[in-house]
Amino acid sequence: MRFDIPYASPGQVVGLLGGSFDPAHGGHVHVTREALKRFGLDRIWWLVSPGNPLKSHGPAPMVDRLARAREIMRHPRVEVTDLEARTGTRYTAETLEALFKLYPGVRFIWLMGADNLADFHRWERWDWILSNVPVGVIARPGDRVDARTSVAAQRFRHARLRGREAALLGHSPAPAWCLVNVPMVDQSSSAIRARGEWGGDAK
Repeated sequence: MRFDIPYASPGQVVGLLGGSFDPAHGGHVHVTREALKRFGLDRIWWLVSPGNPLKSHGPAPMVDRLARAREIMRHPRVEVTDLEARTGTRYTAETLEALFKLYPGVRFIWLMGADNLADFHRWERWDWILSNVPVGVIARPGDRVDARTSVAAQRFRHARLRGREAALLGHSPAPAWCLVNVPMVDQSSSAIRARGEWGGDAK
């Protein structure tokens, strides 16, 4: 199975949704569609990662996760990619640096769930990420308070856009971040694996 590097032209605003997608599910699709509507994005790329550095076990094979993601995420402005495997990057900051070089003039927006913002200070060079790329945060059930009081949110509170300003994020200089509350699909990859509905590594 071959996945080409996606195309983006200078001036376009591209949202990046990273993760192991082990497996991709309706929650990912919902977050993606909401981000397209809320943050003024031209496109979204899913970055299906070789593995999550914060997890002790490996995900299902990349070819299986890519196939599942492409099957479930069908939208003309969304592309499923294996860019992290192609660039040989392990951490988000490294991936962003590689994309800046590959796509000069393209504006990238990092997308995440509010649960990720709560733990963002554990990410490698997290403060560099927030200083160099705008971040769009989609609230998930039960995660809003932890996200708003997180280390990252407090450190960069001066750079926060209000929910009503979300459409400005795509053209805001970093640091800038915005948390939007949306009706959520309460699904998780771990729950799907636990139910035996995915053939990947469910350890």
